[in-house]
Amino acid sequence: MSYTPLLRRIREDKTNYRKRKAILIGRYNFTVVRVSNQNVQIQVLKPSKKGDEVLVSVHSRELIKHGWKGSRKSIPACYLTGLLAGTKAIANNVNKCVLYTGNRIYSTKIAASVKGLLDAGVIIPIGEDTIPPENRLNGNHIADYAKYLKENDNQLYTTRFSAIIKEGFTPENYNENVERTKSSILGKLLAKEEAKEEAKEVKAVTKTKRESKGSKQPKVKESKKNKEGGKS
Repeated sequence: MSYTPLLRRIREDKTNYRKRKAILIGRYNFTVVRVSNQNVQIQVLKPSKKGDEVLVSVHSRELIKHGWKGSRKSIPACYLTGLLAGTKAIANNVNKCVLYTGNRIYSTKIAASVKGLLDAGVIIPIGEDTIPPENRLNGNHIADYAKYLKENDNQLYTTRFSAIIKEGFTPENYNENVERTKSSILGKLLAKEEAKEEAKEVKAVTKTKRESKGSKQPKVKESKKNKEGGKS
C-alpha cells in the first residue's frame, strides 16, 4: 500500500492549490472575503513569487466611522464592507480582480461582499444569478423580521437585537441605516475624486505658467543682445 504525502496547508484545509495555480498563471489580482462570528474582512491582493502583496484591506469595524450601527456580519454589512473595499481599490487604481474562495463555500455573505465591490466600480467575473436580491442587501428582510418579533414576541425581539438596541439603533429601520452608510461611503469617495481633479487642474495651470515663462526668456536675452549691438 503506497503512501502519498500531502502538503501541510492541504492537510489543514487552508489552501486550494489548484485555484492558487490558476491565479498565479493568470497573474490576476484577487479578492478574499473572510466572515467571522462578529466581523467581515475583505482584502485585494496581488500574487507574486515572494508572497501575496496586500493592495487593499478593509474591516467591517470601519463602517462605524460611516455611521453604521447594525450587525457587522450581516448580509447588509458584508455588502457595505465590499462597497468600502471597492472605493479604496478604485482609489488605488485597482479596477479588476477575481474572487478567490479557497476551500470556503461560496456563501450568500461572500456574494453580498462581491456585489459591493461591483457597485463601487471594480470588475469581477461573477454570475448575476448568485447575487442576493436587493431586499436582502438593504436589510429589508431583517427589518420585517424585527417588526414581526416585536408584535408577536417582544422578549425574543429584545434578546435577538439586544446588541444593536444598546447602540440606540432600531432594527425596524435597518434599511434606512444601510442607505445612510452607503451615502457616506460614496460621498467620501466623490469628495476624494473631486480633490484629485482639482489637484490635476492646479498642476496643469502651474505647468502652463512655467512653460509660458520659459518661452519668454529667450526673447528677453535676444533683446539685450540687440541693445549691445546698437551701442557698438
